[in-house]
Amino acid sequence: MSSDTPDAAAWRRAITRFVTVIPHTRGFGLTVLEAGPERVLLRLPWDDDLLGDSTRGLLHGGVATMLLDTACGSAVLPALPEPEVCPTLDLRVDHYRPGVAGRDLHVEARVVSVTASVVFTEGRLWQCAERPVARGIANFMRLGARNTPPGFKQALFAAEHDHE
Repeated sequence: MSSDTPDAAAWRRAITRFVTVIPHTRGFGLTVLEAGPERVLLRLPWDDDLLGDSTRGLLHGGVATMLLDTACGSAVLPALPEPEVCPTLDLRVDHYRPGVAGRDLHVEARVVSVTASVVFTEGRLWQCAERPVARGIANFMRLGARNTPPGFKQALFAAEHDHE
């Protein structure tokens, strides 16, 4: 980015704005703990609506997939020279074990490589430090400045009062 490179606090606010535009992540209370070019770290508080198997108290696999896709997609933005729209091209999720009821979910993602047309990412989902739930490998198609809406960067970094 230019000399006005956003710091970690600015990226945290921008990624928070990005994930709260998505109705289901906003509705479930997904929060951004850290964000920057090195990694994005998100937390989803436990809610029984996340259950896929209420009898055994197990997380729905779609929630794990959504979290990994959201985190990996969020990691793309600060890794590019300028923020641009990058839809998910593909996503692979390796489920290590089921997530269990009552424990918050944490997801960390980072960019592995950036090319002219694709951004390669990886993410990790866990509930406790010793309890990994899943790993995700996601690739995002770069649409470039021509296909990114005008004002996209400004909307990400706008002051809070600009959106009221």
